[in-house]
Amino acid sequence: MGYIHIYCGDGKGKTTAAVGLAVRMAGSNGQAVMVRFLKNDDSGEVDCLRQIKGITVIPCKKTFGFTWQMTEAEKREASAYYKELFDEAADLALLTAEQGQTLFVMDEVCAAVNSGLLQKEQVLAFLDRCPDSLEIVMTGREPAPEFIQRAGYISELIKVRHPFDKGVPARKGIEY
Repeated sequence: MGYIHIYCGDGKGKTTAAVGLAVRMAGSNGQAVMVRFLKNDDSGEVDCLRQIKGITVIPCKKTFGFTWQMTEAEKREASAYYKELFDEAADLALLTAEQGQTLFVMDEVCAAVNSGLLQKEQVLAFLDRCPDSLEIVMTGREPAPEFIQRAGYISELIKVRHPFDKGVPARKGIEY
């Protein structure tokens, strides 16, 4: 198996770091597959990434809001959707890795698992069968201990100061 990278913590920059690594892989004639959980595709980087040869972004066509505001039926629907999304992205990453060095970015996968909308066992089963040609990037707060055990790289981003703490809303081009 290739290495697993985890970008975690409460600081800004987890997705940004993962995107930078995807661009680096594409710039080195490799391939990158990116899937985003719990986020729509409104972020500024998504359109840009789709224009880069060698990078495939699997669209997240549905978002469901915060889990604490969901009904049980909505949670079941979201869980079924994220399972399918994960399967689609993982299958594409494995297929792409058959052709050569590939980076698979699972943005906010840790949060999806922590919220119960994606099964940890599904992710672990995938991680345990990855070929050497597939490098994995996982982002999100509080990665599961089993993810940490498997990781070769772990970078924790720590928030020291953020304008959000003073009531400044997320800004297009900076936070998304």
